[in-house]
Amino acid sequence: QVRLVESGGGLVQAGGSLRLSCAASGSIYGINNMRWYRQTPGKQRELVAAVTYGGTTDYADSVKGRFTISRDNAKNTVFLQMNSLKPEDTAVYYCNALVVTGANFWGQGTQVTVSS
Repeated sequence: QVRLVESGGGLVQAGGSLRLSCAASGSIYGINNMRWYRQTPGKQRELVAAVTYGGTTDYADSVKGRFTISRDNAKNTVFLQMNSLKPEDTAVYYCNALVVTGANFWGQGTQVTVSS
């Protein structure tokens, strides 16, 4: 089992920045990819950014150039630096870990609200 705890969400004005963190604990040695998803009411959860154990990253088109995902393998933590935030970035952001067995684990989510 892997436990994920997100932090760093909050309320920010459009154009501002936030940094989300996700700390993993438990059976962390099997973690491969780590991802950030987001979800708004009535919509499906969407992939925002992903990072492999080796540091290769990928982003949704809607956040490219504004968000940066990174991870500290020594501290078992993944980050999402969000700059130039827009009201449409408002969502609950979830951390996800994919382990080598193929199992997925999720955090509890953190609310990000961007006011116009």
